[in-house]
Amino acid sequence: MAKWGEGDPRWIVEERPDATNVNNWHWTEKNACPWSQDKLKELFTNLIIEGDDVKCKITDVEKCEGEAVANNRKGKLIFFYEWNLVLKWVLEDSGEDNITGKINIPNLSEENDISEVDIEITLKDSTDKGEVVKHFLHTKGKVTIREKLGQYVAALKEEFSKGMILPKKESMNEKISTMTSGFDAKMQMNSIVKSNDQPLGVKITTATVKQQQKFQCRAEEFYNVFTSVEMVQAFTKGPVKLEAKKGGKFELFGGNIHGDFVEVTPSKIIQNWRCKQWPSGHFSKVTLEISEKNDHTEVNLVQTGVPSTEADTTKANWERYYWDAIKRTFSFGYFM
Repeated sequence: MAKWGEGDPRWIVEERPDATNVNNWHWTEKNACPWSQDKLKELFTNLIIEGDDVKCKITDVEKCEGEAVANNRKGKLIFFYEWNLVLKWVLEDSGEDNITGKINIPNLSEENDISEVDIEITLKDSTDKGEVVKHFLHTKGKVTIREKLGQYVAALKEEFSKGMILPKKESMNEKISTMTSGFDAKMQMNSIVKSNDQPLGVKITTATVKQQQKFQCRAEEFYNVFTSVEMVQAFTKGPVKLEAKKGGKFELFGGNIHGDFVEVTPSKIIQNWRCKQWPSGHFSKVTLEISEKNDHTEVNLVQTGVPSTEADTTKANWERYYWDAIKRTFSFGYFM
């Protein structure tokens, strides 16, 4: 394992403020239950609801049961909440009549729009005056209650959005864009003694690279790793350009690996693929065949047209910067 401050800048973990959750890909979760209970009590305790010569006060949040969780996956924030509330109300200045009741809210959740949340008004003792107050709360009073419920949801999302999606340092992009190699230090050294301006038409001795890998995932999941911008950014540790369609372009590792898609299907991906340091205009052809087995997905790589002098380096870099990185980033597992 590399020491702090050593190695390829794409892999310097301490330089990334989101080192434990690269590109926000992994699922992270925050418990919002205690905060939610306090917030709901704050919003409703001593709330005044008035109009039509009626003035009611919510005296207590008698029941506040449920849960709330904030999640981050793939850079998206997802909020789950489900609450069952019971509020106690009293008519202000009701004198000896002592008109009281409850407000039941059984289904405050992300599955229901605030306008669809059930609000049930009950009256402790039925009297003519009490029925008037109940009718007021059932009609105009619900508007105020829904406003408060909406304020809770908005506050939940604002409060628990903080720190859930973590930024990357701008200097990381600068490091990637200024790299001179296709992948590793060996290619950096080669760039000093080799020119990529070899004239077109000069014969290049080439080799074929073949590799087989097994991943603990579904075939569709592996296909997404190569065709989703977010997932490619996650395992390459940097910005990418990607159009996963026939003729679409791609650029990885600061443009040091680039090309275009020849074929894109869930079972086969074919690319015209080149390293920046190769002779100008020279592309290899990468074919990835994706096959789902009973308990894993098998991936067969065939890369033709690799300059012979770069064959060993290319093999090593597929292992390091693709296969190992994918398994680490998405927990697709290793087969011994």
